[in-house]
Amino acid sequence: MKPINVGLCGVGTVGGGTVTVLKRNAIEITRRAGRPIVISMAANRDLVRAREICGDEITLTDNAMDVVNNPDIDIVVELIGGTTIAKDLVLAAIANGKHVVTANKKLIAEYGNEIFARATEKGVMVAFEAAVAGGIPVIKALREGLTANKIEWVAGIINGTSNFILTEMRDKGLAFADVLKEAQRLGYAEADPTFDIEGHDAAHKLTIMSAIAFGIPVQFDKAYLEGISKLAAIDIQYAQELGYRIKLLGMTRRREQGIELRVAPTLIPASRLIANVDGVMNAVLVKGDAVGATMYYGPGAGAEPTASSVIADLVDITRLHTADPEQRVPHLAFQPSQMADLPILPIEEIETCYYLRINTQDKPGVLADITRLLADNGISVDAMLQRPIDKEDRADIIIITHLAVEKRINTAIKGIEALSSITGAVVRLRLEHLNG
Repeated sequence: MKPINVGLCGVGTVGGGTVTVLKRNAIEITRRAGRPIVISMAANRDLVRAREICGDEITLTDNAMDVVNNPDIDIVVELIGGTTIAKDLVLAAIANGKHVVTANKKLIAEYGNEIFARATEKGVMVAFEAAVAGGIPVIKALREGLTANKIEWVAGIINGTSNFILTEMRDKGLAFADVLKEAQRLGYAEADPTFDIEGHDAAHKLTIMSAIAFGIPVQFDKAYLEGISKLAAIDIQYAQELGYRIKLLGMTRRREQGIELRVAPTLIPASRLIANVDGVMNAVLVKGDAVGATMYYGPGAGAEPTASSVIADLVDITRLHTADPEQRVPHLAFQPSQMADLPILPIEEIETCYYLRINTQDKPGVLADITRLLADNGISVDAMLQRPIDKEDRADIIIITHLAVEKRINTAIKGIEALSSITGAVVRLRLEHLNG
């Protein structure tokens, strides 16, 4: 059969991996897709570098719009990143009646509603498996594999840089700043690591998964973000003593009042599989009412793992290239006319368990004052640890609470910090049991 012609915009790490894997596994991919998938044109600013990767059989240009406007291109693959040029390219491709594959989580999380609406109008597909968790096929699992389920919650360790830092802090007892330098030296962290360590990357991915899980529009602007840059090594140590591990966790949960959508450093019981996902690896845990808890684990980045997801999308589009648009899987799993109007809950309204570390004078009556303030706000204690601080007349009191509403925790913390015996700000972290 006539090959599907692909136009590649961006021949960087993932673009290069896509070229390599598509060439290496061409026979297997053709057998699965039913026809050859060929990159016939690619755009890249550095044409010399692109030629080294693409060889002589792929037409090159330094203007990505040449790819989008080429009438012979069936599918445009956008691997440029960002939300300026990339958005223009994707919308232009859709306007030209071309299908789109992208690995751009920021683009989908912030402009997905507009992009999907345009694609639906034109009868083309926009596929984005590679935008979430690299090589892990979690989008397909949520959108198709779990379609019989009412999804209750999704929890993910979906940023390899932060997970590497937290793993090293735990295993080596090092401070955040020291591990960050090592992560940068190894190439796991950028020179400016803000996007990763402050939760933006994870929140983009979580926003996309939440939309698919619950059939709601993508709403990145309403996600709560809290990074790991202020996390102290002592809290990782105390968490371990209490049987927990701290991870930068993306959490989205269906409540009666709406949807939780948050990324923050979170305690997870060490006995949970997801708590043992270390280094730069990613994992997503999904709880469905019929299937229970299922976990998806693997590399969340890298040239060939991410290319694996890009090419899987190319195969899916190739199979459905001539299908009636109404018979295709909807972009966000639910039919566009059946999307729910559920609000994203403010962080003050979420309910979970909490870890509190309170630095206090080591004298009688202090603990009674603290527990009274917690009780006054309807917060009950699940576990407690007290550790004296060497050579000082002070102690750390660590408290694990039962389920509590965030605004009540905040009120209790204000009261505790006002006590004359308290010698510093209270450290507050969330805790998720992730029961299957």
